[in-house]
Amino acid sequence: MAASPPDDGNGTGDSGGLVARSGRGDNAEPYSITEISAMLKRTVEDRFGFVRLRGELSGVKRAASGHLYCALKDEKAVIDAVMWRGNASRLPFAPEDGLEVIASGKLTTYPGRSKYQIVIDSLEIAGEGALLALLEKTRKRLEAEGLFARERKRPLPFLPRVIGVVTSPTGSVIRDILHRLADRFPSHVLVWPVLVQGQGSAEQVAQAIRGFSALSAEDTLPRPDLLIVARGGGSIEDLWGFNEEAVVRAIAECTIPVISAVGHETDTTLADYVADRRAPTPTAAAEMAVPVRADLLATLADFANRQSQAALRPVELGRERLEARTRRMPRPEQLLQPQAQRLDELGERLRRALMDRAGRGREQLAGISSRLSPRVLERGLQDGRRRLETARLTPALVTRPLDQKRESLAALARLASQFHPEKPLERGYAIVRSRDGVALTSKAAAAKIDELSLQFADGSLDVTQTGGASAPPVKKPAKRKKTSGGSPAQDDLFG
Repeated sequence: MAASPPDDGNGTGDSGGLVARSGRGDNAEPYSITEISAMLKRTVEDRFGFVRLRGELSGVKRAASGHLYCALKDEKAVIDAVMWRGNASRLPFAPEDGLEVIASGKLTTYPGRSKYQIVIDSLEIAGEGALLALLEKTRKRLEAEGLFARERKRPLPFLPRVIGVVTSPTGSVIRDILHRLADRFPSHVLVWPVLVQGQGSAEQVAQAIRGFSALSAEDTLPRPDLLIVARGGGSIEDLWGFNEEAVVRAIAECTIPVISAVGHETDTTLADYVADRRAPTPTAAAEMAVPVRADLLATLADFANRQSQAALRPVELGRERLEARTRRMPRPEQLLQPQAQRLDELGERLRRALMDRAGRGREQLAGISSRLSPRVLERGLQDGRRRLETARLTPALVTRPLDQKRESLAALARLASQFHPEKPLERGYAIVRSRDGVALTSKAAAAKIDELSLQFADGSLDVTQTGGASAPPVKKPAKRKKTSGGSPAQDDLFG
């Protein structure tokens, strides 16, 4: 028998029952989990509608949707945090684990896990010390990738034809650069206007650097030979855009030499480390970019003068040596005087010799002319005519050499027919050739070719080697021995 439930004072006696029942006068209805979670959410959001928390970032991750999830912690507590995509995309820095920040937003609850969290509207670095710590951490990480290595630095062009400048179009920086370039060496300058501080400045600077680097010779704008990334001085917050990883990687990937002129001489950004040359000021960057035109003209003039002197000096020295040697040489008429005298003597001898030779020729002609007469010529002509009449031309003089040549030719033809390579084919021989017509003269050469051609007197026959072993020689039957009686002896069974 079951025991009766204890009395609850109201005469019901069911306070410890299995089924929940509302007692008389009880108006406290039970809440659902969703209802109590909503009530807590409203209470927390109404009480902590705006708070500022200082803590260290932990577990930072950015979802594919663009939302930023992290946690804020100190030495004794931790609170979850979320930053929606719109606010996260406007952050001026990249959140990282271990960075001390100040988060502004409102507290709320997450009913799905019965947790409370802060929805961050703005996120700031907690003081300049934390900012410098983030800068040093980023610098070491990029340095480990080799972006600041000295081997990556490229030399600047001596005289760039086109200079690209990435800076603000309204500040004093661009005026200082243009003024210094005009004083030193007027050049073609292309300005890509960007924000140099504040929200979105790093993205604009990185996009400008990549835009200049992407120009080619076929584009309407000329491709710069040198880039200057410039900004005036300011605090570390003002210059923070040039410490962003996007700007550093854009400078590292740029195919054009880059001069970084960010801030004053004491200001240092990560852009200074990765650039090919760092200038202390924008004006100094312009001085690094181009030489002084007047100095170049003076140098060229000095070179031209030295070249002229170098070219004329050997001529002057040669002229001096020539004049000195000319004074020591005898005069031309003194050198030619003996030859002129000998020429006069030879001319006189030649005149007398010609007169003597002409006289002797006249005497010889007179002697010969006395022996020449028409009668002598007619006698010689008659003698030649008689010899011609007595000469007889017979056909044998012509046919005899022809017959001799004909007999020699016939003998050569008979000899050629006897030694013709195909003449033995009429006597039963054959010529073995390969498929391409090459004659084979040995068994070893023929064994290497599968298809052969046999030429006979009446034609050719193509054959193919089977490659089988040659037939064994036929063994002749042994002669039987004859006995003494003359009959053949019986073979021995045992050999």
